[in-house]
Amino acid sequence: MNKPRIRFNENRVKETAERMKQLHLNTVCSEAQCPNLGECFADGTATFMILGSHCSRNCKFCDVATGHMDKVDPEEPEHLATAARELGLHHVVVTSVTRDDLPDGGSSQFVKVIEALRKEVPDATVEVLIPDFLGNEEALNAVIDAHPDVINHNLETVRRITPEVRHRATYDRSLSVLDYIKKRDSSIYTKTGLMLGLGEEESEVLEAMDDALNVGVDFLTLGQYLQPSEKHYSVKEFISNEQFGRYNKLALDKGFKFVASSPQVRSSYRAAAAMEGKQS
Repeated sequence: MNKPRIRFNENRVKETAERMKQLHLNTVCSEAQCPNLGECFADGTATFMILGSHCSRNCKFCDVATGHMDKVDPEEPEHLATAARELGLHHVVVTSVTRDDLPDGGSSQFVKVIEALRKEVPDATVEVLIPDFLGNEEALNAVIDAHPDVINHNLETVRRITPEVRHRATYDRSLSVLDYIKKRDSSIYTKTGLMLGLGEEESEVLEAMDDALNVGVDFLTLGQYLQPSEKHYSVKEFISNEQFGRYNKLALDKGFKFVASSPQVRSSYRAAAAMEGKQS
């Protein structure tokens, strides 16, 4: 059965995109060619991407541009908070490119953004999707101590495939980051996500779920990997809706507080629902 076509408010999509442009803001929705862009923009929702539009890493699954690192914009936190207020957001998601070129990996900019959001939209919950900061505890401490409601750091794929698709990142470091966050402040929800269809076996997905739960992860996202271009890692399999449903049930049975599992899911898809305790 074909998926019903979702009708979007095109004016709302255009309005959201134009306001981002006026405030010189990037969204991962656009930069990573997210399949849910129309749905989220029409709903006045966007995942802000700070620290420029170019990444210092070159992961084989990601379509964000690499190299030619941008200067950190001191006005970005204020502009982002203004956009969140104008869009009437109740749950704000902030991610970034990876900035290994910066001494603190960009953690101080995350802190400034969180502080600006707390001031401008005090009733909104704040979720940050962070890089691994190369395991730098000082950088992690800064973000944790700014106390966002959710800290997300993605495993991206199973242990075996990690070296094939992630640049400089390791499976164990990502687990240690998630573990460190929860141990430093257990009141912060932690979240991680996996792309499926890269050649992983079901047993490996279940192992990754167990690994995440063992370090206290609360929320899990599972989505279908789509190859951005011919130069990127190729899709090995398109996972069925039935299998995504099976993973959803298995993950909930294992103990995750919230699971979003379907082909179109990305890290920030229906992020507010997790805070509201609504399953997808």
